[in-house]
Amino acid sequence: MNAPLLPGFAQPEDHAQRVFRLLLDALARPGRVQTLPFEFAAPAPLAPATGAAALALLDYETPVWLQSADSAPWLRFHAGCPLVDDPARARFALIDDAGAMPPLSAFAQGEPEYPDRSATLLIQVAGFAPHASTERGPTLRGPIWSGPGIADEVRLGVVGLPDGFWRDWQRNAGHFPLGVDLLLVAGAQVVGLPRTTTVREA
Repeated sequence: MNAPLLPGFAQPEDHAQRVFRLLLDALARPGRVQTLPFEFAAPAPLAPATGAAALALLDYETPVWLQSADSAPWLRFHAGCPLVDDPARARFALIDDAGAMPPLSAFAQGEPEYPDRSATLLIQVAGFAPHASTERGPTLRGPIWSGPGIADEVRLGVVGLPDGFWRDWQRNAGHFPLGVDLLLVAGAQVVGLPRTTTVREA
């Protein structure tokens, strides 16, 4: 017997708009941690922010690639989104195991005339590390982020990304205006990483 589906947004229109604004703000201000403004339960293996973002972004016109199919019935029911087997055909991808994800080049990169036809990836990670404490007090650590939406530069570590991820990201950024955009998710937190952002390891 199938388990009952979890509900979607308690206040569909209001919650969808609030999450959509949060995601836009995350992409407009890369490297800044955003937090869901309300509690939300998503089916495993989706994190709360991944599930909320999916309901705010997906509809019957947005093909989606799922790394894990466990959440497929919930997404079909609440968002009506078509699911695809080929990541290159997806406009959105939900990745719950960053260590086993395909390279960024496997996803839709857009076209020279239509760079907006690229994919947006929601990648779940273990957490964010904006700073670390030492005997001398807080000290910044992690890769250095710079680009539009960032005043000067910021440092933000992302826990749970696979080895070589930032080199892969540099290749993605080098294809601008083509390339993918990312939303990194840890629990109820989201960080935007658009293709315009340069990230270099300190």
